[in-house]
Amino acid sequence: MQALDKTDLAMLAKLQQDGRLPNAKLAEAFSLSEASCWRRQKRLEEDGVIEGYQACLNRRKLGIGVVAFVQIVCTQHGEEITAQFERQIRACPNVVECHNITGEADFLLKVVAKDLDDYSRFVERVLRQLPGVLSIRSSISLRELKAATGLPVLDILNL
Repeated sequence: MQALDKTDLAMLAKLQQDGRLPNAKLAEAFSLSEASCWRRQKRLEEDGVIEGYQACLNRRKLGIGVVAFVQIVCTQHGEEITAQFERQIRACPNVVECHNITGEADFLLKVVAKDLDDYSRFVERVLRQLPGVLSIRSSISLRELKAATGLPVLDILNL
């Protein structure tokens, strides 16, 4: 992978704000030719820095009213059980994030559901059925103060 320069990082920040920005507008914003801008963007895609483009959806307007953060402690940490657990989590549409973490728990999940009844069914039918799970601790979000889908590339990777 080629090192990222200031223009690459600025392009990434701009594309995070608007992934549908036409190449001509993107090139204009950075005083690049359209061909040069297109090549940079393609390189960032091919290097895997840009993984894809997607629409940001309003979960509330879609009827998804519950966000829960779930800590899972496992009893077994063998390779086969862990692989089975991870496969089942990846296949579960309600789990929008899963992190293998340090501390008392082994995994931290971000789970969405229509309402508390829907979340309760999810815990009973999915989480409690996962292999090797010892305990499940849920924290329901009462109010979302900040939700970001982008990365602060210009702030953290300040070149």
